[in-house]
Amino acid sequence: MTFSILRRRHLLLGSGAALLPLAAAHAADLVPTPPQSEGPFYPAGLPADSDNDLVQVRGRQARAMGEVLHLEGRVLGPDGRRQSGALVEIWQCDALGIYDHPRQSGRERRDAAFQGYGRVLADAEGRYSFRTLKPVAYPGRAPHIHLKAATGDGRRLTSQFYLAGEPQNARDGLFRAAARDPRQRERIEMRLAPAPGIEPGALAATMDIVIV
Repeated sequence: MTFSILRRRHLLLGSGAALLPLAAAHAADLVPTPPQSEGPFYPAGLPADSDNDLVQVRGRQARAMGEVLHLEGRVLGPDGRRQSGALVEIWQCDALGIYDHPRQSGRERRDAAFQGYGRVLADAEGRYSFRTLKPVAYPGRAPHIHLKAATGDGRRLTSQFYLAGEPQNARDGLFRAAARDPRQRERIEMRLAPAPGIEPGALAATMDIVIV
């Protein structure tokens, strides 16, 4: 079920993720989103339901466990040009810290009401949106959401988003490697805010993806 996310004029203009006016975006090159590892749990096969609502699986009445997160932003080139039609994919573990993947130990315990993977094409303004879960930690990793983005002219990016202010970030080697430059840190840290105007009890984050 595709979840239509309402436009937010008042929510979350996070540092480095603000929706800049186009003229300002062209004034200087934007700092790219740093590439990161794909990790071992990219789906071995795409789920039958692969839309941008990961919280509600088609054909199931139950909603996924965990805190709902509305994640949105734009796909941009380093010159600020909006990448319409870019493919954006995300995947993450469920609220129990379990991925839907054959190599995941304890996979039989995963929340079957969580889709685990979603994809969407950016609109004419380069915007993308997902309804997913606030990520949780599991042994060895800080909470994160994996992402891939691909533009129509062949540019590709694999990266991860983290929670701003999360204490475990400092102990996560992948986060530290990607966030050596404070400007890059802003590209991968999600600053969450309540989103009552979108969905009661949900959170929201705005993250632009800058792809070179």
